[in-house]
This record gives sequence, C-alpha cells and structure tokens, in this order.
Amino acid sequence: MIHDLIARALHVFEPETAHRFGILGLKAGLGPRQLSRDPAILATRVAGLDLPNPLGLAAGFDKNAEAADALLAAGFGFVELGAVTPRAQAGKPRPRIFRLAPDRAVINRMGFPNQGLDQFETRLRRRQGRGGIVGVNLGANLDSEDRVSDYVTCLERLKDLAQFFTVNISSPNTPGLRNLQSHGALDELLAAVAQVRGQAPVFLKIAPDIADEDVSPIIDAIARHGLDGIIVSNTTIQRPDSLSSEHMGEGGGLSGVPIFEPSTELVRQFRRAAGPDLAIIGVGGIDSADTAYAKIRAGANAIQLYTGLVYHGPGLVQRIKSGLAKRLQADGFVSVAEAVGVDCNRRSSDG
Repeated sequence: MIHDLIARALHVFEPETAHRFGILGLKAGLGPRQLSRDPAILATRVAGLDLPNPLGLAAGFDKNAEAADALLAAGFGFVELGAVTPRAQAGKPRPRIFRLAPDRAVINRMGFPNQGLDQFETRLRRRQGRGGIVGVNLGANLDSEDRVSDYVTCLERLKDLAQFFTVNISSPNTPGLRNLQSHGALDELLAAVAQVRGQAPVFLKIAPDIADEDVSPIIDAIARHGLDGIIVSNTTIQRPDSLSSEHMGEGGGLSGVPIFEPSTELVRQFRRAAGPDLAIIGVGGIDSADTAYAKIRAGANAIQLYTGLVYHGPGLVQRIKSGLAKRLQADGFVSVAEAVGVDCNRRSSDG
C-alpha cells in the first residue's frame, strides 16, 4: 500500500514529528479508506458495544480527538482517543519517544501531553451523530493535587459524547499515577467514577507490571463498582534482556513486540480469575494476524494496537483482519466470541 510506504518514509523524521505529520495527513483526508464491509465472522459484541471487527486503535495515537472518523474509515472496529486531562499540558520534555527498530518496539515518556478538556469536548460534540465506536481515555494532570477529581471532571463533561470510557491509571510517565492501582486508592477512584458515569461502558486500564496477587483484587474492585471491563495492558517499565537497540536504556514505558508475551499472559490470568463474563480488551505487541489471534484465544474479547503501525504502516489493519478471519474459519469457529479464552489455561511457555 502507498500508505505503508509513506509511513516508512516518515521514519526519516524524529518520532514525534513523524506522528504529527501522520495526524495532519489523516485530517486532510489522505489516509486509507476501507471500501467494503468486514467479514461477518469478525463482528462481535463487547460490553454492550457492537463492533464490526475486534481490532481497535489504542489510546495515545489521537490524543486530541482530531482524526477519529479518518481512523474508523481506515478499518478499525473501534478507536480510543486521548488521554485527555482537565487542563492542557505540554507533557515531559522532548525528545520523549524513541524507536527501538531492531526490537520492533517504542519507548515513550510523553506524560499525557494534550490540548485539554475544552478542545477535546468541542471536537467530540462536532462529530455527534456520526457512526462508529469511539472511546475516550481519561487521565490526570501531571501537577494535579486531586487526581480522582481529574478523572471525575473529564467523565462528567464527556459522558454523553463517546461510546466508552477508559480510566487510565497505568501510565508510567505521570509520577505516582500507578499508585492508584493499590487497593484503597482504587476503590476511592472507582467509587467516584461510578457516581458520575452515564450509560456508556467504563473500562479500567492497568499496567503489565502488577503482581500476580493483585489480579483478583482488581477484578473484585471492578465488580464492586460496576465497571464494564478491563484493558490489559499499558506499557511496561521492565526492560527485557532481549532488547538490543541503542535506546533500550531510555526512561519511560516500553511497547511493541517485547511486551507481547507478558501482556498476553496477563490477559490469561485475568480471564482465568474472572471467568467468561468480564470484558477484556487485550493490548501489547500485536503486529500480525497470529499475535491478534493469540491474544483473543488467551482471553481477550477485543484487541488494540498502536506500536505495530509504526513499523508496518496502516495496511496492517487490513492484513490482521483478513488473517484473523481465515484463522477463525480454519479452526471451525463461526465468530470471534467463540474463540475468546480457548487457550486461557495455557501458559506462554507452552509454545
């Protein structure tokens, strides 16, 4: 695809500049467009949301809700915008994104840069009445003195303007944010969110670095406060021994191929602990139909990607969907839902 060639050509620019060119191209109508319907076998229902296919775009790509419709037109089954914070903020100093090309990975320490809630809300209001499943990733300002209030503020303002919301407590780039995953803090946050939420599903997004013993308490908290599901997982602060890039020592969250196995194993853990009913969106290292299918078989009802686009271009969306449909059919499944969790009792090391 010409769009894949353009994506590779953008690598001559530093990552953040290349990303901005990509957003501008989408806004200008220069992105790819899917002209046919998805195969019926890919349609699925997650937390009450009817998706044409289970492949979504993870938060972080369109932080300011500038290109949702262009991204949906490219073939994603759903798109998650943000993270948005109440006040506009610049984030961490640049450079703050690093391509680890030999590892097919990225390290970022962005710190939730965004134009703030006012502009985000205006853009969402502008697209009301259009089709497609669009979600919002909710964040907290770097210098916030009351992070729970930040999440509540964003959700109250936007609760009728998107099809789902994600409470993101898993970014490693906002100091202390991951502390909200601890039991008492998590209960306080989710109780406050539950008081102001509207009718749209609400997910909790967690880090891949949680301890095994934290899985069940997180599931219990989700159930206790009526959330609809969980997104597993964000970037990791770990640095696997397999890394070889010159940028491997940079601070921030690691995404891409190196986190596929640990994030998929975490999906399995949550599916085993929660049973079949909890909605799980699997994220981390998806860059092919094989990895997408493995994540679903491990227990994900739907999946998201981002870093894979950096190295494979937007044509990856169609390649994954085509390959996923073929794999489902070859294994005798008539829907995505039938394949969810069939390998959840099997560990990554089983091969």
